[in-house]
Amino acid sequence: MKLRVLARMIQIQQVLLKHGLDDFVRATHLYRPLRLLVLLMPGVWLARRRRASRGERLREALTELGPIFVKFGQAISTRRDLLPADIADELAQLQDRVPPFPGAVAAARIEQGYGRKLSEVFGEFTETPLAAASIAQVHAARLHDGREVVVKVLRPGMHEVISRDLEVLYALARLAQRYWSESRRLRPVELVAEYEKTVLDELDLMREAGNAAQLKRNFADTDLLYVPEVHWDLCRRDVMVMERIHGVPISDMARLRAAGTDFARLAHNGVRIFFTQVFRHNFFHADMHPGNIFVLIDDPSHPRYAAVDFGIVGTLDPRDQRYLAENFLAVFDRDYRRVATLHLESGWVPAGTRVDEIESAVRTVCEPIFERPLKDISFGHLLLRLFEISRRFNVSIQPQLMLLQKTLFNIEGLGRDLYPELDIWSTASPILREWMRERVSVRSILKGLRQQLPELIEAARTVPPLLAGAIQRAHEGELQLRLAVPEIDALKRTVDEAHRRRDSVIMGVGLALGGLIWVGLSRPAWIGWVMIALGVVWLWIARRRGA
Repeated sequence: MKLRVLARMIQIQQVLLKHGLDDFVRATHLYRPLRLLVLLMPGVWLARRRRASRGERLREALTELGPIFVKFGQAISTRRDLLPADIADELAQLQDRVPPFPGAVAAARIEQGYGRKLSEVFGEFTETPLAAASIAQVHAARLHDGREVVVKVLRPGMHEVISRDLEVLYALARLAQRYWSESRRLRPVELVAEYEKTVLDELDLMREAGNAAQLKRNFADTDLLYVPEVHWDLCRRDVMVMERIHGVPISDMARLRAAGTDFARLAHNGVRIFFTQVFRHNFFHADMHPGNIFVLIDDPSHPRYAAVDFGIVGTLDPRDQRYLAENFLAVFDRDYRRVATLHLESGWVPAGTRVDEIESAVRTVCEPIFERPLKDISFGHLLLRLFEISRRFNVSIQPQLMLLQKTLFNIEGLGRDLYPELDIWSTASPILREWMRERVSVRSILKGLRQQLPELIEAARTVPPLLAGAIQRAHEGELQLRLAVPEIDALKRTVDEAHRRRDSVIMGVGLALGGLIWVGLSRPAWIGWVMIALGVVWLWIARRRGA
């Protein structure tokens, strides 16, 4: 282990003990050998004389430890159904009350990024920041043409700080992987690797500007979400300039209530935004804590969300999309057999696990929950109970779903704060069902075939030269097979499956086209419609095999 990593681990323990968070240290088994050493440090005992609430001590400790720990606090702060109220209240301050760095330093970094004086770029620039976050802070400014903007600038030394803390996380993950019995299932090193990609993306503000532009295009035809305009000519890796919006912070409940805001509509729209992003756009804002969400109340009866801070976005593999949607719907419908089957089909459950055992465990968790009114059912509690099942059946954690789970927790937490009567199930279910119907529609299937057609044609073109070359080498006695028997068997299965899928696609298209011709030229027409229906079913089966 590197010396600086060990030093950082000691420093983390020192900060926790300094703020009187002994329970957290005792729970961190890997730190136990260091605890006595740290307790002997005089600075620890001098700091512990100050008696503050546990929530305040935790918030201050996370702030002192730096950006990665602040982000952890932000992520869990919205889960008031999972946290004591006093801790949730204090951690909520991490969303927009992180101590700022001097405005003069920010101005100097901006000038360095542009290579010219600040007055040449902006007509006005306010050195006092509007908001300070763990990685960057935001200043108000005005362009020379009078347009109001916000300027986001990275904190000094962020690359070095985050690089060091990532090393610490990797060191802890490797120790856990080596000594912790749960590591094979929870895959700590892979989780850190997934988090590393996320946090490093936040350090490139050009990437964030691109995320904002994409999100704005996705919601261009709806009033569900407003995304500020990016000023591309003023964006750099360390500096980003966007349109300034004048909304109400979503955490300012008193101001929203005084304006007569329709909280029910606002809460339901938040759920619609999340599921639309995940399943229709496959591009979702993954840092939707209250500090990043504002409400536009020009018309309080039709409030609109406005989002900022697009450093963290998520996408899903199509297989994961389908798996999640079918799982959600199966839970909505109490089809526990389907939930169990999906876990097995996904490959996340060890081979040999019995479907009926998983089904029984899921039913045991879900049935008591569904006996309550839907408005009282929390995704957070349900997921925690399902995680217990995952542990029992040794289900592998999927690192690529980490962002989605965090975002779902955030959205539900926000929705419950706004409108405690929120029924997240009835809002989400129609969106998911419509998305699933569209996936198996004739238009969707034909669109998929049209998109794959160039690849199929190109692949077909490469086959004759490859065959000709192989035949020539075989004729000259130079053809060699270097595959082991298992590889040949796997290749044969792959080829056979491809042939079956191709034949199914040909059959389906043939039936559908034949049906269309029959409907147009022959009678009785119902025969043609039956042929079309059979063709569509055949194509759907072929697509399911290939998914």
